Amino acid sequence: MLNIVFVDRASLPVAVPPLPLPHHWAEFDTTSPAEITARCIDADVIVSNKVMLDANTIAALPRLKLIAVAATGINHIDLAAAKARGIAVCNIRGYADATVPEHALMLMLALLRNLPAYKRDMVDGKWQQSPNFCHFGAPVRDLNGRTLLIVGAGSLGQGTAKLARAFGMQVLFAEHKGASAVRTGYVDFQAGLAQADVISLHCPLTTTTRNLLSTTEFGWMKRDAVLINTARGGIVDEVALLAALRAGTLGGAGIDVLHEEPPRQGNPLLEAGLANLIVTPHVGWASFEAMSQLATQLIGNIEAWAAGAPRNLL
Repeated sequence: MLNIVFVDRASLPVAVPPLPLPHHWAEFDTTSPAEITARCIDADVIVSNKVMLDANTIAALPRLKLIAVAATGINHIDLAAAKARGIAVCNIRGYADATVPEHALMLMLALLRNLPAYKRDMVDGKWQQSPNFCHFGAPVRDLNGRTLLIVGAGSLGQGTAKLARAFGMQVLFAEHKGASAVRTGYVDFQAGLAQADVISLHCPLTTTTRNLLSTTEFGWMKRDAVLINTARGGIVDEVALLAALRAGTLGGAGIDVLHEEPPRQGNPLLEAGLANLIVTPHVGWASFEAMSQLATQLIGNIEAWAAGAPRNLL
C-alpha cells in the first residue's frame, strides 16, 4: 500500500478526487522545513505545491519514490538530487491555459486604462467636482493597436497571445536573452523590449531567467511601457522595477508574483502606493475551474505512475 503525504493541502482549496488504488493518504495544511522529515519519513509519494524539497530533505526520506508537484513550477524541487536517488518527479501541465492569460489581460486593461488612478479619484470625490459630465484624470489607452511582447512561448504565452490578438494587439515573441541567432517567429530580446508597449512574462524561473529584467533592461523599454508578470517573482529585479516606476522610466506594472511568497517580511512593491502598480497575491492560476483541473490531473499523475506508465515527468 502506498503512503502518500500532501504537505501543503491548504494551497489547493478544492476537492481532490479519490485515488482509485490501495493507499494511505495523509495531508497537512502547511509544512515547515523543520516538520517535513518527520511527516514524510514513511512516504512513498509526496505531494507538494510549494514546500521546498532540497537535497538534504530528499536524502533523509528513504522510502520516497515519487514527488508529485501540485503545480507547473518546479523551482522548489532539487531535480538533480531526486534523479540521483531514482525518485520520479512529475508536475501539472496545461491546467491554467485559460485562467493565467485572463489574469494577464485583466492587468493589461487595468493599467492601460488607469483603473487604480480612477478608483482613487472616485474615492476622493473628483467626479462630483468635475465641470464636465465626465472626469478627465489619468490618460486612458486602448489595447487595440498596441504591441505586446511575450517572453515564453509555451501554453500560457500562447494563450495570452490568443486573447491579445482578439483585442487587436500585435503580438511578438521574444528570443532568449543573449541568443546568438533569432529563430523564425521570434524577435531579438532587446529589440522586442524596445518595440513593445506591453511586456508579459510567461517563462519559468531558472538560473538563466533569474533577474531577467533589471535596470539595464528597463532602460531598453519605452517610458510608457507596461510590464506584466504572472510567471515567477525572481524573474524581475523588484528593486530595479520600483526604481523605474518611481523615476517615470516605466509606465506601469502588474505583478502577481513576488520573489518571496508569502511576503511575511514585507516587500517594497506592496508599500509603494503607486497608482501605476498593481500587485495581486499569486492568484492568476487560482480560478475554481483551473484548480479543479489541477486536482484531477494530480491524482491522474499518481495513478499513472503507480500503474507503471508515468506521465508529465521532469
